Amino acid sequence: MLGLVTIGQSPRDDMVPEMLPHLGAGPASVIERGALDGLGGGEIAALAPAPGAAHVLTTRLADGSSVVLDHDRTIGRVEAAVAWLEERGVDATLVVCTGEFPPLRHRRPLLFAERLLTHGVAGLCDPADAVGIVCPLPEQEGMSRTKWAGVAGEVRVAAATPYAGGAAGAVAAAAEGLAAGGARWIVLDCMGYTEEMRAAAARAAGVPVLLARTVVARLAGEVHR
Repeated sequence: MLGLVTIGQSPRDDMVPEMLPHLGAGPASVIERGALDGLGGGEIAALAPAPGAAHVLTTRLADGSSVVLDHDRTIGRVEAAVAWLEERGVDATLVVCTGEFPPLRHRRPLLFAERLLTHGVAGLCDPADAVGIVCPLPEQEGMSRTKWAGVAGEVRVAAATPYAGGAAGAVAAAAEGLAAGGARWIVLDCMGYTEEMRAAAARAAGVPVLLARTVVARLAGEVHR
């Protein structure tokens, strides 16, 4: 049994069904838990970042809306979600957020989407290649440059949220601009980006586009099988 921790609320019907074939798993062999499960609007609002916060995250709630969170304020809730899943007997847990996290307490194998994605991209790309990163929020562009430095020869970043109407077109436009600026690979660096968005971005950019959720699921599937 594989546990999936989202930083938002579960179930993630917009994400998990696309991941299952690459995980080599069926719905019955996966348990989801959201870091914000059970919280009301006021409690979620208390996790919002302060103006000018350097490290922010965005995720999806159960009603389909999106929310922006302060990274540091969510760590304890992510750790609690890991513990909740381990208490229910999962063999391993995957944190399905490509933001960076510190070590979390755990008793069974714990995988982080961020590490799987960055190392997977590093294995695919020539170190001298320019890589274009699409992240959800303009506030995350600086974090993205820091995160991806050293993975590629040059890092270019553009923002396009996956959680708004017309997201596929916005993601495609961001990818097209990055490719026009010299990026030889595009990475959609959020688990919220979909296969539809990846396909639109690939058509617009004319270069390979890597989708976080499928890269992560393929690698995590090696542990889950």
